[in-house]
Amino acid sequence: MSAQSPVTEFTERFRPHVLSLFRIVVGLLFACHGASSLFGVLGGAMGKGLTVPAGSWPGWYAAVIQLVGGVLVMVGLGTRSAAFISSGSMAYAYFSAHAGTALWPLQNGGELSALFCWAFLLLVFTGPGVWSLDRLFFGARRPAEAGAGTPREPSAV
Repeated sequence: MSAQSPVTEFTERFRPHVLSLFRIVVGLLFACHGASSLFGVLGGAMGKGLTVPAGSWPGWYAAVIQLVGGVLVMVGLGTRSAAFISSGSMAYAYFSAHAGTALWPLQNGGELSALFCWAFLLLVFTGPGVWSLDRLFFGARRPAEAGAGTPREPSAV
């Protein structure tokens, strides 16, 4: 058995809580983009106070995914599924709207799409964390989730 450093003990102890905060912030920011495009709030579509016409492809559908997916991820309900769909929509946005103009996201204006895509993909694999409606309604589904945040002993082979 190896002793852990104080920094490792601290980060392991708070990992589930920080993961929940990460999920909440990412979901909130994503939902704000959807609300902006659908309702013209927070500056509206493209910062011009406009809304995306209902049913228009792909803008309106993307905005609905952003609003609904963002809210679901933010509250932690159906987190993995909502994050998977949200990640896919951002990958589509990146490759359809940005990647054709330049190689790097910094050059083609796709940083936000790329960051949201990878953040949601991370949430697909990590799950919602401890502060979520998924956990409240369904509890920890696997033994690994029940002990989240506590260091585990390496298994004997």
